[in-house]
Amino acid sequence: MADDRLNVLIACDKRVRNGYLPPQELERLERFCDWAWFACEGGGIYSSTQDMEVIERLKEHVNAVDALVVCHGAPRIDAEIMNRASRLKFIGELEGDRFAARIDLDASWQRGIRTVDTTNGSSYPVAEWALALTLITLRNAGKLFRRLIAGDTGKDMAEIDRMGGILTGKRVGLIGCGHMGQRLIKLLRPFECEIWVHDPYLPQEMAEVLGFLQTSLEKVLTGCDVIVCMAPLTPQTKGMLGRRELDMIRPRTALVNVSRGAIIDSAALIDRLKRGDITAGLDVFDPEPIPPDSEILQLPNVFITPHFSGRTGDDYPHFFHFMVDELDRFFHGHETYFDLTPRSQSNRQGAG
Repeated sequence: MADDRLNVLIACDKRVRNGYLPPQELERLERFCDWAWFACEGGGIYSSTQDMEVIERLKEHVNAVDALVVCHGAPRIDAEIMNRASRLKFIGELEGDRFAARIDLDASWQRGIRTVDTTNGSSYPVAEWALALTLITLRNAGKLFRRLIAGDTGKDMAEIDRMGGILTGKRVGLIGCGHMGQRLIKLLRPFECEIWVHDPYLPQEMAEVLGFLQTSLEKVLTGCDVIVCMAPLTPQTKGMLGRRELDMIRPRTALVNVSRGAIIDSAALIDRLKRGDITAGLDVFDPEPIPPDSEILQLPNVFITPHFSGRTGDDYPHFFHFMVDELDRFFHGHETYFDLTPRSQSNRQGAG
């Protein structure tokens, strides 16, 4: 890496190097900095490698680094590593599922180092599938598809008459409104929906900026035509929708879950759906993979997919595109979009 250019070190395993870094994005990065790959193995999406040899090697590579980008395989970037990196101004987590396991955030903030993550690279595709599931679930298309593939190709007008109707003009309630929910709100605009949101961690001013009504969980459950669960799984949200909450949902409502299956009590959800007066579109369920004998697979008012909505079929996921955007903004003197801050981490962990 040249001394007169900004230096970016990307610490990740071979799978990420080959599968997450599109050549065109690396070319874009090269327009304003030099970069190098620090090869490392170990850990997973939620954890960092504990290999001391890797950690010691990284310490030897960071002295002239202006920015570190970490992903699967990288060690935790702690105070000791930061002390070796006198030029370090920026640490980015490429895909850590929101909880920054590979960055000592307190040590970063104490040193004035900007910390960002781009896990939302998978949130935007999920928001698109949430819209698709909403449309499918309002029409209970899953049941109609089951009839067709079973050989019954006629129309069941009684079933069609029980549908939830078109999306246009409906009241849509979001449970959780992070990157995923905010993108869904944009996607819903052409449908002229009224948006209600339950998310106790949002800044109050966001409701006016994005054009939604911020309200309670009970109001969302009892007052919306469509309910979309997009909350992260934390100790506070696990089992958040149990029998009491599911009983609040009024007939002809479409319930969509693209977040995590464990947010909804599975047994209670099955019992609620067996009444037959609501429909559900599920990309997630608890447990996963779904047991082949689970009743959820046989219910006629459920359309279910195998927790795939963050995948797009593209050659590369979108994480690194957003990371290059962030590096570009930061090193050209602009504000970054996806900062990890004390507030954001407290909110993501359901702690404040």
